[in-house]
Amino acid sequence: MREYLLVLFVSAAVTYLLVSPVRKFAIAAGAMPAVRARDVHREPTPRLGGIAMFGGLLAGLLAASQLTNLGRLFVQSADVKALLSGAGIMFVLGVLDDKWGVDALVKLGGQMIAAGVMVWQGVTVISIPVPGYGTVTFTPTQGMLISVTLVVVMVNAVNFIDGLDGLAAGMVCIAAIAFFLYSYRLWLGYGINDAAPAALFTAVLIGMCLGFLPHNLHPARIFMGDSGSMMLGLMLAVAAISITGRVDPDLISARTGSQTSAIHALVPIYIPLILPLTVIALPLADLLLAVVRRTWAGKSPFAADKQHLHHRLLEVGHSHSRAVLIMYFWAALIAFGTVAVSVTNTGRTVVLAMAGLCLAGLAVLLMPRFRPRAPKAVQPFVPPRYRSGERAAGPVGAETGVEDAEGVAEASAMAELSAEDKALLGRIGTGATASGRRGERQD
Repeated sequence: MREYLLVLFVSAAVTYLLVSPVRKFAIAAGAMPAVRARDVHREPTPRLGGIAMFGGLLAGLLAASQLTNLGRLFVQSADVKALLSGAGIMFVLGVLDDKWGVDALVKLGGQMIAAGVMVWQGVTVISIPVPGYGTVTFTPTQGMLISVTLVVVMVNAVNFIDGLDGLAAGMVCIAAIAFFLYSYRLWLGYGINDAAPAALFTAVLIGMCLGFLPHNLHPARIFMGDSGSMMLGLMLAVAAISITGRVDPDLISARTGSQTSAIHALVPIYIPLILPLTVIALPLADLLLAVVRRTWAGKSPFAADKQHLHHRLLEVGHSHSRAVLIMYFWAALIAFGTVAVSVTNTGRTVVLAMAGLCLAGLAVLLMPRFRPRAPKAVQPFVPPRYRSGERAAGPVGAETGVEDAEGVAEASAMAELSAEDKALLGRIGTGATASGRRGERQD
């Protein structure tokens, strides 16, 4: 575990440190497109955050190659080289799209090429153990088709949810944590060494997301762009494929006492493809709904719109931050609930707990205008909107409806200006952007 934690830390640290120079490079390179009608941010924000994440990926794998136990994976398995090949192709494709824009069909073709390169290097679905039936073995052609499809679906699912600040990185991080627990348990608890590459990939993925999130939380200073979102989806897919067909039911049965006990203990991970699909259930649901919605309206499935799940949360009245947290909650509930069922003998308890959490989540979902107040002892450490007190006066308070001491100060300063000064200030702007205040930043 210490080696995995070290790799995670290195990946997170390098990603975090690279974001600032990458942001400056993106601005200088003009990778900061104008705000579109379907965007929820108000000012142009640089993209190409995937460059920093790709640097975190390389740093994490480099650190792993120098460690005693994880270093053996680079000799014993071809999965690491396959991941680097596929991620490199996806990264280049994403950078081109972030800077100049790439046609949807061309992008889809590039995704299939990246998946095909990994399949050619051995990352492919070989077989799936099905409870009550046995092991289903696939031909090379069938395995290739399943693998390519899984990569393309996961890449586009993650790309679809990259619509709010911190949403894609946070949800992928949650999925990666759940999948890491799944892989690490197979490796440590059941002695399945083939689960080690998936555990390594997800550890690096967690580090990449954690290192990028501080810069990407609302209001975001930089977006990951397609160079980041497609790479994250590919890494989740590779983690799933690399372990598929390598779970030996006989070995698990020997550890648990019987085949029935093994199936009961490993229900969600007995079919390795199920867990990675459940941990991104929300992105997949959003992807399927978008395809059906656009096709039903006579549009291309690749045509962008503003009807994703996160957009609908904003429409019903949730704030940007709360919409992201709600998506985090449901992603974590599905992912960790699935893992919890696999590690406990009392599945009924887990189901009841999940049902209770579902009710709590629905309650929050149906109360978009409820704003909790923090206790007085912690108010200095929380955002102004969670502090008790009088509502901020002036234009800022009326527009946002939140307590903002800075808004009160601005209103007071405006009251002291003459009518001529106010008119001049209205023509040139308040200068908030130039001052670099967070939330109004523009470089």
